[in-house]
Parts: sequence; C-alpha cells; structure tokens
Amino acid sequence: MNKNTKIITTVIVLIVLAAIYFSIKSNEPSLQNDTSQNGEITTQINSVSNGEENTVTKSGSYEAYSPEKIARASVDHDVVLFFRASWCPTCRAVDSDIKANLNEIPASLTILDIDYDKSSELKQKYGVTYQHTFVQVDKDGNLIKKWSGSPTLSSLVTEVS
Repeated sequence: MNKNTKIITTVIVLIVLAAIYFSIKSNEPSLQNDTSQNGEITTQINSVSNGEENTVTKSGSYEAYSPEKIARASVDHDVVLFFRASWCPTCRAVDSDIKANLNEIPASLTILDIDYDKSSELKQKYGVTYQHTFVQVDKDGNLIKKWSGSPTLSSLVTEVS
C-alpha cells in the first residue's frame, strides 16, 4: 500500500468514526434550560427512543420580584422572597449558586429576587433589616417564615421544606 492510499484510508476511517459518534450522541438524552418571557426557568429532559421524543418538564423559578407573582403561593407551591444587595458578598454567592443549579429548584418553588437597596417598603413590611434575608410568604403576601444564612440553593430548599 502506498503512502497516498494509507492517508486516504485513514481519513475515511476518521470520517466514519465521527459520523458514528455524532449519531450516537444525538440519540442520548439532553438537558436544556429555557427561559420563558416571565423569566421562569423550565428544565426539559429530552430523550429519543424509537424515533419519538419524550419530554419531562421540571420547573421551579428564580426571577425578579413583582407583586403579582406572590399569588403563586398555595398549599402545593412555595414563594420565597430573596432580599439581596449587589454589593453583598454572601448575597452574590447565593445568587451564583442558585443560577448554577436552576434545574435543582423544585417545581413547587418560586424564588423572587428583590433588590435590598431599592425596596424600603417591602423591607419594612417584612421586618428585613439586613441583606441576605429570605422571606416565605403565602398567596396574600403574609409572612410565613423569615431567615438568613442559607448559603446555597440546597439549604434554602431544606429551610422551606
């Protein structure tokens, strides 16, 4: 076999292997995060089997506060207000952890981000005196529970449960 034939054979083998790899990869389940118009994060797990796509949706959300979002609270759904300041290191750490683990927010939880420095009325209503405070509320906006110090999304979820 001459040198040119070896090179051509090697290139063909590499192309075939790449095609097989991408064919297998496209049939594996994929995880996608989509952000809807209201900022809610929806996680979809897509898998392909027998040519059909199956979708399982798990959606919890971490989004900007607005008063109408409090009405989501119910017996089966929790709403937590997160009073955070952009200059606060612990607030930034929790914010980063939540954003890095959006797919871990239970479907029954909405976390509403509130700018500590621009929300005097809400701080007064809930007795919030420092940043990195969480307030769980009912559908009417009444305080259920208030705490500080959850350093991760996981600890926040545990606190609500």
